[in-house]
Formats: sequence, structure tokens, C-alpha cells
Amino acid sequence: MATAVGILLALAFGIPLVISAQTAPPQRRSGVFRVGPWIELFNRKNLDGWEVIGDGVWMVLRDGVLLGQCDPRHPCLHQSWLYTTRQFGEFDLQLEYWTRLAGNSGVSIRDTSRARFAVGAQWDRNRTPSHIGYEIQIGSGSGKGYEVSGSVYLLDAAKPGIQRDSDWNTLQIESRNDLIVVRLNGTVVSQHPGLPERSKTGPIGLQLHDKDSIVMFRNIRIRETTRTR
Repeated sequence: MATAVGILLALAFGIPLVISAQTAPPQRRSGVFRVGPWIELFNRKNLDGWEVIGDGVWMVLRDGVLLGQCDPRHPCLHQSWLYTTRQFGEFDLQLEYWTRLAGNSGVSIRDTSRARFAVGAQWDRNRTPSHIGYEIQIGSGSGKGYEVSGSVYLLDAAKPGIQRDSDWNTLQIESRNDLIVVRLNGTVVSQHPGLPERSKTGPIGLQLHDKDSIVMFRNIRIRETTRTR
């Protein structure tokens, strides 16, 4: 990481300065925004406002935690997702997650397919949510590159070493038309301007990647933003 002194010396002597994408500060968004209030996306009682995609078993525990897993008697065929029935444009999303060691999950935004090609007989590895919208990676263990939690999967690898394995972590996603910024436990770990051909709106999805994954979520909330100019 470049230090303040190093930056000043580089500027003074005309030395080119390179800051890696993993440690660079968030890029500047265009426009001025009005930020709305935080709204709970998950009521901690049932799955009202959400729909299950695929064979996963999603349930609410007595303490209000959302649990996703597969029934070993009826293994999941490929992935399973839990999607909001609503669609969103520009917003800030915050949630806490836990997954087992070697677990695999993610959060989908702007996926207009609602993961229909990620489950069952329509499975197409090239049309999963990370190819149609954007998936923010959640994993646990020794993942590298795009497998590191907080990555904008397939587009920007997250800064490693921020996640607390086998513990609860806080994920924040700032979604604007021209920029996606991901924070993990308060640290910016990934960002990407988005691809011009992909939708700017869509539902929010929670992933159960495969039959061996177990994932939990809690305190899922969102605040929508409106461009004023």
C-alpha cells in the first residue's frame, strides 16, 4: 500500500504512482443523490416478500435468523436462490452472513433472470446470476481471486484477509448505475463500474451454491436512493 510520504515524494519527483485496485479508495459516483430511510427487507418471522428458486430449504429460525440449506434426502440440483419479489434500482444494502468452512454463497443484484438458469433442468453455467446481473461472492476458507468474499464475481477480486471465518460478517453493497462498491466489515474490498449492456435494476437474491453449502443471514436492510441531478 502506498504511504502518504511515498505519494508526496512520487508527485514531487514525477515518479509514476500505481495503486492496486484492491487498496484504491472508492471511485467517485456521478450525480447527486437523495438517500431514503433504512427499511427491513426481511421481517425475521417468515418469507413474505421473498420467493424460493430451486430445491433449497429456506427457513426462519426462532431467533429470527434466515437459514438456507439442502435436504440430504432430496439434494439440490445445482444452485438454490431466495429472491425478493420487488425490484430495486439504486440502493445501499446491508446484511450479516455466516457460512460453514468451505461454504459457498453470494448476493445477487440486478439479475433479471431471477436465477432460472442456475437451478434444475434449465441449468446453464454461462447464464447464472453472475453472468446476467452481478453476484457479490460469499465464501469461507482459503478462496483466492474471485472466490474471496466481497468480490464482484468474475469482474473484480476482493481484498483478502478481511472476513472472519466461521463467524458473522457484515456485508454492505452500494449499487449505483455507474458504480458498485462492496464493503466487508467496514472495509472497501471491491468495486466495479458495471457493464453497459447489463440491467441497472432487478431483484436482490441470496444464494445457496450447492448441496453441501449451509448459509445464514440476518439484519437484512436496504435504503433506496434517488438521483436529484
